[in-house]
Amino acid sequence: EERCAGLAGRHVLLCEDHPLNQEIARALLSGKGMIVQVAEDGQKGVDAFSKAPVGYFHCILMDLRMPVMDGIEAAKAIRSMDRPDAGTVPILAMTADAFSDDVKKCLKAGMNGHVAKPIDPQKLYDTLAEIIEGARAD
Repeated sequence: EERCAGLAGRHVLLCEDHPLNQEIARALLSGKGMIVQVAEDGQKGVDAFSKAPVGYFHCILMDLRMPVMDGIEAAKAIRSMDRPDAGTVPILAMTADAFSDDVKKCLKAGMNGHVAKPIDPQKLYDTLAEIIEGARAD
């Protein structure tokens, strides 16, 4: 409970194409006081990140399977941007198939970890708290 107090007021970019999943994730995140911006595909996520001020997003939640550009491609695109926060913003993959191959691909693309779907709220909060605090400590 204590650790999650640090989540209030943090900006999250949620890249997720499924309307119901968007709603669930948005409700979970805003329930902890987080400010959520939704992008419904990887390309829109990349655009949203590139238009935001440096350091605006504290974390990106990236669904792996999306139209236009998938989560892996989107993560690579964000990591290769020429801006100070592109290499440091935490990116968490959201995936229904958390097999090691998928996880390896995510890490290779520069993601910091993953959250299994369906989302376990407490696990999501713990992971976010850990990863956002960790990014701040660097």
